Amino acid sequence: MRIGTATANGTSTPVLERDGALLPLDVPAGTTLAQLIAAGGELPAPRDGAAPLDGARLAAPLRPGKIVAIGLNYMDHVRETGLDKPTTPLVFTKFTTSVIGDGDEIRVDRGITQRVDWEVELAAVVGRRMTRVAREDALSHLFGYTVANDVSARDVQFADGQWVRGKSLDTFCPLGPVIVTADEIADPQALDIKTRVNGDAVQDSNTKEMVFGVAELLSFCSHSFTLEPGDVVLTGTPWGCGEFMDPIRSLGAGDVVEVEVEGIGTVSNTVVEI
Repeated sequence: MRIGTATANGTSTPVLERDGALLPLDVPAGTTLAQLIAAGGELPAPRDGAAPLDGARLAAPLRPGKIVAIGLNYMDHVRETGLDKPTTPLVFTKFTTSVIGDGDEIRVDRGITQRVDWEVELAAVVGRRMTRVAREDALSHLFGYTVANDVSARDVQFADGQWVRGKSLDTFCPLGPVIVTADEIADPQALDIKTRVNGDAVQDSNTKEMVFGVAELLSFCSHSFTLEPGDVVLTGTPWGCGEFMDPIRSLGAGDVVEVEVEGIGTVSNTVVEI
């Protein structure tokens, strides 16, 4: 299933996306998708006889409880950075206030950063609580997968010496357009993954390039800290980041960034400067 959150007339509701139509789920008003994931069990069906929501648009599918991100997790990205291949996953976080949805603006504060970069990522959405879960059992704990753009203020990231602030500026985590339930992704290590900036292909790879696969990442994290339903794990980005081009390419006002993962969809955001 393709599950998301739609907004219309100032209200939000969980929806099933079917053939481009957004069908409201049969839930009480005010219910969020994060609450449905936390509740476990089967998702409610669309309301009986409900028509597709007129004039609605997809927002970010959910506001995660926490965002766990992984650095340098594609071999092609390791090669372009010139850094050593990690021997264990490189874990950091993005604050949840950075989350936006498809069509929302990436807002760049020029008083803070001059070098803003893109990073397409496959994002895993936890469905069941995970504490010290074995790798072979990890994928069974997932609710599904979505697409993320780990937008990064490179000058802030490198100057700080750690990554949280440069990765967590407001609007720096587009998610969406929907969550595809885990049963519909047969192999998370066989998905094409791409970024386009103003229509130009800048990242084009496949999740088979991951140093640590999704199951291994989830298990590794769960042995260090508990993953709760609704948490999101960003699994790394492939080659093609602007910071490592010659010359460096950074995002500017008016740029349109599209990140795409096979079988899930595309998230498109326009950059504005504030």
